[in-house]
Amino acid sequence: GTKSFITGKPLFGTLVALLKDGKPVLGVLDQPILKERWVGVAGRPSTFNGAPITTRACAEVGDAYMYSTTPLMFEGANVAPYQRIADKVKVPMYGCDCYAYGLLASGFCDLVVEADLKPYDYMALVPIIKGAGGEFTDWQGRELAW
Repeated sequence: GTKSFITGKPLFGTLVALLKDGKPVLGVLDQPILKERWVGVAGRPSTFNGAPITTRACAEVGDAYMYSTTPLMFEGANVAPYQRIADKVKVPMYGCDCYAYGLLASGFCDLVVEADLKPYDYMALVPIIKGAGGEFTDWQGRELAW
């Protein structure tokens, strides 16, 4: 979201995470322009502006709406798995940065696919997505920790 912020795109967000033993237990995604805030706490339902939220059911990849920040972020070994998914989804969309994860947690899209994120890019998002009923994994399906 830093590039979005410095170029005036209003979909940037502030991410705050609390980790215990390297695992995220609290996450906040705050979007100050729209006055929107998602909060996730391990073991509790995630909220959007204080109201409980859930991801939506999507049984088939072919029915999925997918976000990625940009297709240009996929390089090397990440290109092939990304392209397999992008070719199968109903609609691939781009450019929301962390806001896409808020849309995912709120049930407006079905998956977010990214590559080469740093812990400060995703740790706050893990409890939000999981608390909304979603999954947050690497390409091999492993949970993320630091």
